[in-house]
Amino acid sequence: MPSFKLLLLPGDGIGPEVMAEVKRLLVWFEKRGVAAFNYDERLVGGSSYDADGVAITDATMELAHASDAVLFGAVGGPKWDGVPYDARPEAGLLRLRKDLGLFANLRPAICYPALADASSLKRELVEGLDIMIVRELTGGVYFGEPKTITDLGGGQKRAIDSQVYDTFEIERIARVAFDLAKKRRNKVTSTEKRNVMKSGLLWNQVVTEVHRREFPEVELEHQLADACGMQLVRRPKQFDVIVCDNLFGDMLSDIAAMLTGSLGMLPSASLGEADPVTGKRKAMYEPVHGSAPDIAGKGIANPLAMIGSLGMALRYSFGLGEAADLLDTATANVLAKGLRTGDIAAPGQATIGTTAMGDAILAELDALSG
Repeated sequence: MPSFKLLLLPGDGIGPEVMAEVKRLLVWFEKRGVAAFNYDERLVGGSSYDADGVAITDATMELAHASDAVLFGAVGGPKWDGVPYDARPEAGLLRLRKDLGLFANLRPAICYPALADASSLKRELVEGLDIMIVRELTGGVYFGEPKTITDLGGGQKRAIDSQVYDTFEIERIARVAFDLAKKRRNKVTSTEKRNVMKSGLLWNQVVTEVHRREFPEVELEHQLADACGMQLVRRPKQFDVIVCDNLFGDMLSDIAAMLTGSLGMLPSASLGEADPVTGKRKAMYEPVHGSAPDIAGKGIANPLAMIGSLGMALRYSFGLGEAADLLDTATANVLAKGLRTGDIAAPGQATIGTTAMGDAILAELDALSG
């Protein structure tokens, strides 16, 4: 039985509640002989700031580097609005991404048939939707320098954020997108704002060249990012893989998420460079949703995005594709039976809580496994 080392970072808000369901699944897979999962659990975000004065400690980062994968819950909330900028809860997440070199963020937007009516769009537009958004995660405007706020005097200030990309950063994220497309429907849509941004012009040129040189068999189209946002809500099933920079990827993936019915449904994976010898990548898996402090502690959070993130870890970090497929099938079957947390329920439909949804997934896994 293979053995893997995990670092669990539940974080703030509903993070610990949805992570608890993942821990139950790890036990289930281990008892079934799929793999042994040895994990450490540590603080991150606001909870880490409360305990240690920083959003993530150096000791926790060491554990992250030593792990086969990191499972991350959510961070932040109004409680920490006044903390120093460098210690804000989100700084822990950004450090993990940067220090682990997690440059490729994979955000699937899948509409389960049972949830097509929960989308803000008509059923026929989203039923069967299966998009993968590949977001560059460690460059661009979120990390570019200079990043300053300058007092100009006279009550005036100037804020500067710098959009910075080098050729190699664009090349490597493009390769991830093209590789994924080859295993899906063989189409990549590259998005940027080349009409007004120099970084967008370079992005377009580099993606085009990588396609010509390495992936001519994959269909490539270019769309301006604002046009892509419009098309996502007009005719979303035209897309297969969408590759974008950090800023536009952040926005477009949230648009795509809502097409599926709820942010509470969507997982994500953040991957680093493949080791040239072992082929292994640093990786972190997290739900797309936030910490939802308004419902934290009430036991009503949807754990399916966190559970889906575990599924992506099984697939991309542990090579356990059959286990990932089993978990995906269990989720689809539970939804088909009409079980709903509040965020994905129709008006007047009965709902269940976080633990009950976890119970349902485990029961379905038992049924599927005989």
